[in-house]
Amino acid sequence: MVYDWFNRGVQGSSEPEPTPSPEPTPSPGGTQEPASTPEDEALAWAREAYARLKAQQELAKAPAPESEPASSPEPTPEPAPAPTATPAQQAPAPTPEPAPAPVAGKSLLEQAAAQRQQRQQDQDDRAITVEPEPTPTSVSSDSTEPSLGALDEDFLWSAEVLAAQGRRVDEVSLEEIDWLGRLRRGMEKTRQGFVSGLLDNLGDDPLTPEVLDDLETLLLRADAGVQATDQVLDALRQRMNEEVVEPTEGIRFLKEQLRGLLDVPIKASGVSLLAPERDRLNIWLMVGVNGVGKTTTLGKLANLAVRSGYSALIAAADTFRAAAVQQVQVWGDRSDVPVVSNPSSNADPAAVVFDAIGAARSRGSDLLLVDTAGRLQTKHNLMEELEKVRKIIDRLAPEAKVESLLVLDASQGQNGLRQAMAFAKAAGLTGVVITKLDGTARGGVALAVASEAELPIRFIGAGEGIRDLRPFNSYEFIEALLAGR
Repeated sequence: MVYDWFNRGVQGSSEPEPTPSPEPTPSPGGTQEPASTPEDEALAWAREAYARLKAQQELAKAPAPESEPASSPEPTPEPAPAPTATPAQQAPAPTPEPAPAPVAGKSLLEQAAAQRQQRQQDQDDRAITVEPEPTPTSVSSDSTEPSLGALDEDFLWSAEVLAAQGRRVDEVSLEEIDWLGRLRRGMEKTRQGFVSGLLDNLGDDPLTPEVLDDLETLLLRADAGVQATDQVLDALRQRMNEEVVEPTEGIRFLKEQLRGLLDVPIKASGVSLLAPERDRLNIWLMVGVNGVGKTTTLGKLANLAVRSGYSALIAAADTFRAAAVQQVQVWGDRSDVPVVSNPSSNADPAAVVFDAIGAARSRGSDLLLVDTAGRLQTKHNLMEELEKVRKIIDRLAPEAKVESLLVLDASQGQNGLRQAMAFAKAAGLTGVVITKLDGTARGGVALAVASEAELPIRFIGAGEGIRDLRPFNSYEFIEALLAGR
């Protein structure tokens, strides 16, 4: 079974298996039970989903029925051990052969030139490394499959988030439960400062202007940006002028406003969820400054594409950083994705992209992921190099669907916003990937990117594992940010 993360659905799955659902226990004496509360219904929904997933996991672990055993062949007698040779009978040890003498008629310079030519030929043969597998659909063993844990707080919260989005019990997948748990844990540092401050200020009383002032401080401290903060607070003040806002309603309204900020650029793009198009070459260009995790993000995207049933190819166009090509190759091996590279030092990135487009067409790949060298937005010559790569793509593959994704390190906060502004001009950005949310308390930078840079957030990363990057969902992000409220 393949879970298509780009479309949040399951491919190749058969009819859902019958799952054990909790049967209502008849009350003694025929007395009517009290009406269930929303909390009870959510708990019953989560338990039913857990029982279904557990039944699926046990079914998957059950051994397949064995076929009729064939007639076993007659056991062959073991050959008698050969007699051990005595030291006198053993063959003499081979003497080392002398090194070959220089070929007559060739000088040392000619021999050195021939060796250099042979090495160059070997490098040219390795310039394009294409695996014989046409469409990889499985990942290597180091990418462990998600497993169902206990019915703990993470599972209950994840199930509640999925139910709130209109999911049925039979639509819940272990992949989603596993990711939501990772996202909730990854947002812990941002949530600690944000939610604890809200709890201290809200209490049980209606919202007041003083509470809004404290909320403004919390949003700015989380690097949400001035524009996003003003927009949220203006909406809250207008609501307070119309009616008394209780704490629960205030939190609900705050979530609604934050989700609205994140959804504006996504709706403006016309694409709610970025996914490779079938029967068409898709080229995703990964750009960003040094150290934000472009190569790691590219490797995780390749794994995500393979797990979702797409064929992928990687172009190692970061030819400046030491060992960058080797790092890309490791990520490709982990997901069984072929890598197009040029092992020579300081190779032309545009030439690598040229070869990669040809390889993607010949293989019929769905997605070509292009890794680029890190560059500061203030280095104009390097930004021009990025423009050159983009022109090569537009000239060689005019029919391809090209996405230029900026990788941002969430720990950089507002500096990441300035990077987005600069790269948007040179690379024609179409989206943003926010990484390292698990290592910072500045997760609010996502709000600044959406409101000020007006760029849609396409993917988020909340961990170092190969499965810690998934498509962005504003509802799940805000719920993870304000989990517990």
